[in-house]
Amino acid sequence: MSGTKPRVGLFVTCLVDLHRPSVGFAAIRLLERAGCQVELPRAQTCCGQPAYNSGDRRTARDLAVGIVEAFRGYDYVVAPSGSCAGMLRHHLPHLFDDDPNLRAQADAMAARTFELVSFLNDVLNVSHTGAAAPNGSVTYHDACAGLRELGIKQQPRDLLAAVGAEVVEMTDPEICCGFGGTFCVKYPDISARMVSDKTADIVATGAETVLSGDLGCLLNIAGRLRRQGHRVHARHVAEVLAGMTDDLPAIGEGRG
Repeated sequence: MSGTKPRVGLFVTCLVDLHRPSVGFAAIRLLERAGCQVELPRAQTCCGQPAYNSGDRRTARDLAVGIVEAFRGYDYVVAPSGSCAGMLRHHLPHLFDDDPNLRAQADAMAARTFELVSFLNDVLNVSHTGAAAPNGSVTYHDACAGLRELGIKQQPRDLLAAVGAEVVEMTDPEICCGFGGTFCVKYPDISARMVSDKTADIVATGAETVLSGDLGCLLNIAGRLRRQGHRVHARHVAEVLAGMTDDLPAIGEGRG
């Protein structure tokens, strides 16, 4: 490991870059508070998941080559998204099954790649992020990739409890919200039914805010809540743990 601080390459993600930059700033704040040297490689691109899931392996592989090069030399690669982190850890290396040299490089990067909250909790052993308790109660949506590919379940809840958040659990917090990347485009009717079931579960908790670690889920959920007329806010968990909510509109309620 280089120097006295872990050198972290932040994988910003497309959705954070285009829709909610505040999540990236929250991630930087959390990582720096935890003693990391954070850098944002300017050459980073999409993780390639949309192309990969759509069967366009050539495009996904081209993107993967650039990602491996952009994040070479970092002690860790951290993403504020279980979906993107899961792609980098579990799927991207297989794009190089025909090239032992690139496969070895991709495997090395994958081994150093973590989702943000998991990295804070499991690798850095952060017990408190320095934030104050959020206003009102919150409920937590377990995004599919983070939960099922990376085993992220208790970590965000432990960090939220440490800052004094009142977490009210849904009946089925692990049920998919229907976003699923390209799934919501391929099967819009099924996706709409799934997110409606999810918002009903959220509203039933009585919580004022729904949190998650994946922005795709939150954009989907926030849009449905707004169209249904519910006054439940949606926020990325990193924004709460970084203490950035006082002057920051919720997702879908203004510029982030």
